[in-house]
Amino acid sequence: MFTLKQIDEIHDTFGKADTLSKYLQALNALGIDTYDSYLTDGHSEYFGGSGEQLSSPPVHEIFMVAEKSNRERFLEHLELHKQHKTSYLEMSKGLASSGIEKWTFDTEKMTITYYDRVGNTLLREVIK
Repeated sequence: MFTLKQIDEIHDTFGKADTLSKYLQALNALGIDTYDSYLTDGHSEYFGGSGEQLSSPPVHEIFMVAEKSNRERFLEHLELHKQHKTSYLEMSKGLASSGIEKWTFDTEKMTITYYDRVGNTLLREVIK
């Protein structure tokens, strides 16, 4: 069973955009298949292939997720962050205001998928 301490150590080592693939590979080596990160408070829920599940505590103040998603605004906020023009918190707040409820990393498929409040996929990207 994986632990939050192990996950935090991997995040401290590889939790940056330029090492994202190594981050996901390390999580996969721990037995984590997918994890969801929620924009409301930044907590994550980790899922293993044998039914293991672990939740992290909230990491920031509560952000209200817009009732209706706005894909164009979502993509603008994401692009600003990719250009290093916003912090993680600024990006999270912007995504929430655009209607993004969570993103899911799949460590097997090496993807990140962004979902709105009703579960619609707004974007799926392959991590290289």
